[in-house]
Amino acid sequence: MESIVKADLCVVGGGLSGVCAALSAARNGLRVVLVQDRSVLGGNASSEIRMHVVGADVHGARPGARETGIIEELRLEDAARNPQRSYSLWDLLLYEKVTAEPNILLLLDTDCIGGDVQGERIVAARCVRHSTEESFRIEAPFFADCSGDGRLGFEAGAHHTIGRESRDAYGETLAQASSDPNVLGSSILFTARDHGQPMPFHSPDWIRHFTRDDFYMRSPHAYEYGMWWCEWGGHLDTIRDNPAIRHELLRCALGIWDFIKNSGEHPDSANWAIEWIGALPGKRESRRFLGPCVLTQQDLQGGRVFPDTVAYGGWPIDLHPPLGIDAVKEAPCSHFNLDGLYGIPARALYSRNIDNLFFAGRNMSASHVAFASTRVMATCAVMGQAVGAMAAVAVQSGAFSVAAISNPALAARVQQILLKDDAFLPGIRNEDADDLAQFACAEAHEECETHPASAVLDGTTRATPETLGPWADGGSHQWRSRSLPADLHLCWRYPVPLREVHVTFDSGLDRSLMLTMSDHYNGRQLRGPQPEVVSDYELIADGTTLLRVKGNMHRKRVHRLPEPVRVEKLTLRIHATHGCSEARVFELRGYA
Repeated sequence: MESIVKADLCVVGGGLSGVCAALSAARNGLRVVLVQDRSVLGGNASSEIRMHVVGADVHGARPGARETGIIEELRLEDAARNPQRSYSLWDLLLYEKVTAEPNILLLLDTDCIGGDVQGERIVAARCVRHSTEESFRIEAPFFADCSGDGRLGFEAGAHHTIGRESRDAYGETLAQASSDPNVLGSSILFTARDHGQPMPFHSPDWIRHFTRDDFYMRSPHAYEYGMWWCEWGGHLDTIRDNPAIRHELLRCALGIWDFIKNSGEHPDSANWAIEWIGALPGKRESRRFLGPCVLTQQDLQGGRVFPDTVAYGGWPIDLHPPLGIDAVKEAPCSHFNLDGLYGIPARALYSRNIDNLFFAGRNMSASHVAFASTRVMATCAVMGQAVGAMAAVAVQSGAFSVAAISNPALAARVQQILLKDDAFLPGIRNEDADDLAQFACAEAHEECETHPASAVLDGTTRATPETLGPWADGGSHQWRSRSLPADLHLCWRYPVPLREVHVTFDSGLDRSLMLTMSDHYNGRQLRGPQPEVVSDYELIADGTTLLRVKGNMHRKRVHRLPEPVRVEKLTLRIHATHGCSEARVFELRGYA
């Protein structure tokens, strides 16, 4: 039986890019269908694969660069609610966020198997859920392929590429001399635990057998979480050969553990035993779609910020040998660090030949070299949020084609929506004409000289050290009190009608924050509510308390009042944080 489902946007793929695209679009008023082929959301970040989510801050090595917006909302809530680092709870958090949105219909265990195309336009996505013996025809004016492998776009005939371009294709010095079909390989991860007593490992007879020489450029260590360099299959077709790649990666993962336990080289592993091993490869690369703009090495290394920038990245250009673990004499990765952040333009997130197809994640429009940076999941997440905002603007403006987003006025509208939703865009400030705070002045009875009250109205919601890029001004862009409790006021010359108040707090963007099974990386962050975040506060209008909040764990809070109130002086009274001795606020906004 086929069900016809109608929506404003159909998102295919429930990894972090797809989740953020769906949430972004739904929160901006669109009816969304989210199609995911697994039972859980999160893709490579889910409990099925358990790769930690890295991004532009490079594990905290670039302070101030951590992604905000929806991915920050997820990471902050996970850290507070899941200090024990359970991947099942992370799965449930993603599920909770998606199912809590009334504008999203979530179809789990559902495969996109094709699309109906008329001319250069997708009119419906065709999907099937075998577990319930159902098929779906999802009709929408716009589609977003966030599936990684790009199944919908591929079936619709969207222009794409696979493999490594030649050096001459885009003039990239890090590219191969000649093009080839090779890609980055896939990995299977495993976790282990110290049981406090000897735990033998009896290896199956079908595993790979390794010697010390096989690990000439690799080091089996950190037994609790391993090993990202258990990588293989980039020389094959990572889509159609995935079953063979999975089998070989299982052989490799068990072979690595056999070497650790039984070679005699690692006597400190005697009490350790495998607790979990992935049944799915974490795939790094397959198809990449082609948009009007293809991001290249030069864009990344030059820290280019485009007029239509809607997301950003900053992870190093991180190239791996296609043979992975079989490239014994090659380093498992080659990192080419970037001087700062780079922008990702809207034109790299929609198809150049299919009129209504967006995409986000590892299948974005980028050369292989540039992809080696953009592929990491926090970067994919901010792309997804951008696509959700782009789709909202396209639908609400009556646009027929994704290319309409290249119109400067619509691109600027997308950017302002993203800033309002707590995304960060390099060099772009809040210029929302509907924000009543733009017409107020900010005051505080006490403030630090370098963190004045006026900073909450300067349009930037994070510190911008000059290490982030040439656009960065080195400012703190933050009000700080000298003690607690503390009051921050927005004052207007005459009463204004206020229905909605936005508050952006500090959440410690100078640190890494991610769910990880690695004790090393976990030790560099704080699991729990972040100490800078304001926990208890109230909003007061001309002496009357509008609302009180206790136990807040988030950076961005949006308060919609039951009824509009006329306000001449709005006070944010901060009573407590999760650890800091002063209040820290980046922005206040107000809307009628």
